[in-house]
Amino acid sequence: MNRDSCWRELRQSAEALKPRHLSEFLADETRFEKLSFTHDGVLLDLSRHRFDCRTLDRLVQLAEASELRTAISDLTEGRPVNHTEQRAALHTALRTPPGQRVEVEDENVIEGVHETLNKMESLVATLHSGQWRGYNGEAIDTLVNIGVGGSDLGPLMACHALEEFKPDAAQGIEIHFVSSMDGSQLAGLLDRLNPATTLFVLSSKSFTTIDTLANAATACQWLIDASDEPRELLLKHHFIGITAKPEKASEWGIPLQNQLLFWEWTGGRYSLWSAIGFPIAVAIGMSGFRQLLAGAHSMDRHFRHADFHENLPVLLALAGVWNINLLDIHANAILPYDGRLAHLPAYLEQLEMESNGKSVRSDGSLVEQRTCPVLWGEIGPNAQHAFYQLLHQGTESVMCDFIVPIRRYAAQSAHLQEQHRLALANCLAQARVLALGDKALDDEGADAQPPWKRYRGNQPSTVILVDELTPYSLGQLIALYEHKVYTQAVIWEINPFDQWGVELGKKMATQMLDALEDPDSNEALDSATRGLLDQIRKRREPA
Repeated sequence: MNRDSCWRELRQSAEALKPRHLSEFLADETRFEKLSFTHDGVLLDLSRHRFDCRTLDRLVQLAEASELRTAISDLTEGRPVNHTEQRAALHTALRTPPGQRVEVEDENVIEGVHETLNKMESLVATLHSGQWRGYNGEAIDTLVNIGVGGSDLGPLMACHALEEFKPDAAQGIEIHFVSSMDGSQLAGLLDRLNPATTLFVLSSKSFTTIDTLANAATACQWLIDASDEPRELLLKHHFIGITAKPEKASEWGIPLQNQLLFWEWTGGRYSLWSAIGFPIAVAIGMSGFRQLLAGAHSMDRHFRHADFHENLPVLLALAGVWNINLLDIHANAILPYDGRLAHLPAYLEQLEMESNGKSVRSDGSLVEQRTCPVLWGEIGPNAQHAFYQLLHQGTESVMCDFIVPIRRYAAQSAHLQEQHRLALANCLAQARVLALGDKALDDEGADAQPPWKRYRGNQPSTVILVDELTPYSLGQLIALYEHKVYTQAVIWEINPFDQWGVELGKKMATQMLDALEDPDSNEALDSATRGLLDQIRKRREPA
């Protein structure tokens, strides 16, 4: 069956199923068994989506007609799936075990990946053993990661999620993250740090990102002012550079022995698996970082080899396609019920919206359907007291992803275990009420309630369970979403690996720096921007 026929049948299914409430679907006692799927400790529950098994079969047919299997092979075997930049997108290679081959331009990239991992391991061991010394001989006890986008969001999210997995050797090392270009994060942080024991990790693929380099220059000047030592010595003792452009890092002054390499085929939002994950390795040890990679690799193999009817990333993607393109639902809330995953919504916002926020197909033509929805989220308990009111009684249809570990605090107090049971209960209750609405209530008089106490339900949701939150299961979870994004991109025929909208903003911001200082450069600007620049210049002048 071709793509057009698949879309036509799906539209017919949608028209037939739209009038049905989720409560009707959930009346089927076998529904959970039919629409929940597992792989290696991860459970994906799609039973609260507004489709039936026949519709899911048709969605799988769409994936097959979109040549998804070939696209998966192209991704994992190093072919140039990033069409506009003519390069591979080999984040899967970053978590591939040694001894395998993936060739890009006749080079086995797996060998280079493990050379970098081995160098990371050596640097981490030096830090953990207290042998990395600052300019006055004191051991480094603070690491500050300077990056932006994927160079910040990924390591920050993972370090926060896995904080309890710190080995003893890492307990004495504090880790901080700086990304804001206005210097506010860095200024407040430097006041509290000891220059002699602080190591800066400067993460930039191009080593030209202006906001990252501005923060790095401020940090370097802080060290110079505090130590009265030469810049060259301070960069040797207090900076690590992580980049795809080692010549640029060397030009900035970071010696080669302090550099970690990653590659042009590593997109920023996929880069935590690379040397960009160095802060994660420092936080949880290299053994923990390798477990993170192993969890992702497990999901990679599942994505590549599992039948689409049992393939978790494919099924998660198809549920999204159904909601977005057939039910006209264009918002997705990410709702982890575990405080350790507080930064996961922001991470997935970048992963999905930067990847699939596109309106042009890979062939240059305009898309004919919606692509990426608007994502946002918050840890569940906070969200319940913030935007759940809109989910339950607002006018917007929203699909929700509930994410929660089954076990936590096994070796800790009964009170903490009870708190985790409370989180589990809230997660399942919210998913149930969003689906069923008033019908979830035991009160037989629900129909007699005034309108402002009624709940329509019928909001679709996915529940993702992991046995426990560990480096391995976090790796699985992130890879699950990465492959979901790629699957949807294939179906929508867009390129998820470029980011020209981001690049345009960077370019225009650089030009605006000159306009802030030189009124004569404003003539080519629009009237609104000229007006704001005039006001800024006037108000910057002392009274």
